[in-house]
Amino acid sequence: MNPCGACPVRSLTVCAALEAEELRRLAEILQTVRYEAGHTLFAEGDKADTLYNVTAGTMKLYKLLPDGRRQITGFLLPGDFMGLSVNEVYAYSAEAVTPVTLCRFPRKRMEALLEEFPKMQRRLFSMASNELAAAQDQMLLLGRKTAKEKICSFLLMLSQRAQRRGHKENPVHVPMSRADIADYLGLTTETVSRTFTQLKTSRVISLLEGSKVQIHDMDDLLDQAEGA
Repeated sequence: MNPCGACPVRSLTVCAALEAEELRRLAEILQTVRYEAGHTLFAEGDKADTLYNVTAGTMKLYKLLPDGRRQITGFLLPGDFMGLSVNEVYAYSAEAVTPVTLCRFPRKRMEALLEEFPKMQRRLFSMASNELAAAQDQMLLLGRKTAKEKICSFLLMLSQRAQRRGHKENPVHVPMSRADIADYLGLTTETVSRTFTQLKTSRVISLLEGSKVQIHDMDDLLDQAEGA
């Protein structure tokens, strides 16, 4: 059976534009792999000879600073693509936040298919453009917002990403640890925990079981994210 034909997130992936025969060609070079939470898929500086597509679970991408601190640069959800590099080595590390399922592609064979299927290449370019926009949004988060504004913006981002994937926008699934959120937003773990408590006490949010956050008023959360 062609694994691409049964993929539940194919409409979100780089292969969304492909027809049946093209999907068959893609399926010939992929391998489905599964890893538990905490597994390091690759590390910064490793040879970049493999590309990946997330089909289930959440991944985090990060860089280690010279002083040993960690900066998380993004969280990847089902449908997201990773592993592209302009050089021969990965520019960041990738680790599973939750149990994950991935499609794994040999880089050279994938690059050959991208040349053969221009519409997949265009799709990948569009996804890369969205990643650039997300990186620019993160720069704003890191540089200009207070801790509360950062947390509110982060929850809104997760809500919007869930909605784009056809899931409920509220409650928001937040599988990352407080430490991961801190390393993404440029805060301390203590500040993240204290801010979540403040938002809960003021009834902006409720913390639910299953790593979920109930947002009581989206407009209010948006106002707080913008510092209104």
